Amino acid sequence: MTTTSSDTHSRTRPVGLPWSALLALGTAVFITSLTETLPAGVLPEMSASLDTSSGATGQAVTVYAAGTALTAIPLATATASVPRKPLLLGAMAVFLVANTLTAAAPGYVVLLTGRFLAGIAAGLAWAILAGCARRIAPAGLEGRAIAVAMTGIPVALSLGVPAGTLIGEQVGWRAAFGAVSLVTLAAIGWIGVSVPGVGQPAVERAGNHRPEPAPGSAKSPLRQTLAVPGVAPIMVTVATFVLGHTIIYAYIAPYLQHAGLGSATDAVLLAFGAACLVSIWYVGRHVDRRPRTLMVTGAVLFTLATAGLAVTTAHAIVWVGAVLWGLGWGGAPTLLQTAAGQAGMRHSSAAADTAQAVLVTLWNAAMALGGIIGGLLLQKSGVTVVAVPAAALGAVSLLIVAGARQHAFRNAQATR
Repeated sequence: MTTTSSDTHSRTRPVGLPWSALLALGTAVFITSLTETLPAGVLPEMSASLDTSSGATGQAVTVYAAGTALTAIPLATATASVPRKPLLLGAMAVFLVANTLTAAAPGYVVLLTGRFLAGIAAGLAWAILAGCARRIAPAGLEGRAIAVAMTGIPVALSLGVPAGTLIGEQVGWRAAFGAVSLVTLAAIGWIGVSVPGVGQPAVERAGNHRPEPAPGSAKSPLRQTLAVPGVAPIMVTVATFVLGHTIIYAYIAPYLQHAGLGSATDAVLLAFGAACLVSIWYVGRHVDRRPRTLMVTGAVLFTLATAGLAVTTAHAIVWVGAVLWGLGWGGAPTLLQTAAGQAGMRHSSAAADTAQAVLVTLWNAAMALGGIIGGLLLQKSGVTVVAVPAAALGAVSLLIVAGARQHAFRNAQATR
């Protein structure tokens, strides 16, 4: 029997978590999340500098999401035979160029070009990051490793965006994007030093050593991946859960203003962010053993929180709702990415990476659609109505997870 690169790698995996490598990956996650959301914090400064309306400048976020959604799956498929570490370094190098181009943009067109380029890099990076964390982790701790890498998301939202906003207000929005470029440069060096090389997913095997399909197979990699039991319900859960979250999160500021908490918006979001961090910590400790329990609990908490926000704007309910929402949502990226990777690995590592690319595409599409739906509801029916579809989609997500017991979000005891 021929020994593959993945066989060799699996025998040399460390006993404990490779913290330096995982934190380097977490920094990459932080950069991608911060790059996506930073324009929201410096929008007035960008509009004034570029002489554009706030609505037009806000399309910098839409263009980024479009770049990610349009290219994640094609790039993941095209690069399936490329080693992960140099591919990730290449994606981060594109981030460096894109953020620098954004910071130096002389006009609106160049700005959108830089943002679209950053979105493309994000689509490729997100298809790689979870897989890298999974591959360098000790057997049985893959989910915890992904959780460590995914801490970059709440850190970006709770610390990165406020810090970038402060830099934008005090020094200028270009300096904020320039600071992201400097962090990206440091992350490239950190990844290069600390993250070990891993094999190409196209030649790696899943635990059952199922052979890869022949090059002339009638099914495309995307169709093969979606046909793997468990992958499809996980992807539907991604779409519904992220859509529900975005519909209300994108318009939480006007909701809080309507509730009489406009002056406490930063405090409410801080409570939400703190709850997210607690959720990520707890999910990271237990995701490898109880993914189904955690996902069901998260969906229940999210549904209860948004239902409460839909029923009343009483201050006590809003505060409690923000905390429950954070507890239910914070660990969702880790749970969904871990579940997608585990389901895909039943076929092959290539299928696991394709599943991550599909997840990235659906995630960004749901974010874009959530902003549109929330905006329409805000104009037509009033601000509190945005919580209604959020709660409904949370309930749908709960039903999907409950109905996919056999193949998706399986607790450890169910696989023994």
